[in-house]
Amino acid sequence: MRLDKMLAHLGYGSRKEVKEFIRKGCVMVNGTIVVDDDFKVDETLDEVTFLGKELHYEHYRYFLLNKPAGYVSATYDSYDPTVIDLISHHENKDLFPVGRLDKDTTGLLLITNDGKLAHNLLVPNKHVDKIYELTFTGEFKEEYFQRFTEGILLEDGYRCKPASFKLIEKNQGLITIQEGKYHQVKRMMNALDMEVQTLKRISFGKLQLPQDLKEGEYIELSKEQIQQIFS
Repeated sequence: MRLDKMLAHLGYGSRKEVKEFIRKGCVMVNGTIVVDDDFKVDETLDEVTFLGKELHYEHYRYFLLNKPAGYVSATYDSYDPTVIDLISHHENKDLFPVGRLDKDTTGLLLITNDGKLAHNLLVPNKHVDKIYELTFTGEFKEEYFQRFTEGILLEDGYRCKPASFKLIEKNQGLITIQEGKYHQVKRMMNALDMEVQTLKRISFGKLQLPQDLKEGEYIELSKEQIQQIFS
């Protein structure tokens, strides 16, 4: 890996800023000052220090964000703030959201730079449950429980994979799905003449949204915690 890329990924500044640090002699590799920003290092074997502090490069990072409304699930947007904007001091780590939550949807969203993990989480045949808490308008009829089990037929002719619905109160419930189609929960409810008012994802596999994690806040997860999703 290029030395400047490594420092940028570790959050020591933009690529331009870390180039300047390197050229000023702030970085040593295996005890020798290196001033070439394109110097190649083995991030797993070489000892790299910045102003005397040893750096430990972690290739993959995992963040569990409690997404607030008003943010789009993207790495960049011309008009709205993105969920990446909420992950402070990690702007240069090639992070991206795993799947998406609509702009007005809140709750658990994973942010990572691990593409293989993202793929495994999003493919339906992995059978990863995603649970959403929702409020809605309209009448939830007894027959709808079976409709969810059989798979809701959407307006475009697509039949969703089997899901489940738990009614908490008259117009509040929990819905469990294993897919992530565009506006899927809202479209499923619309197909049954109901309209979603609020939507919040509270779990992803065995990962639960911590009750004390406020909207806009996040925690970093270990690879072991991430693997719990599949267990």
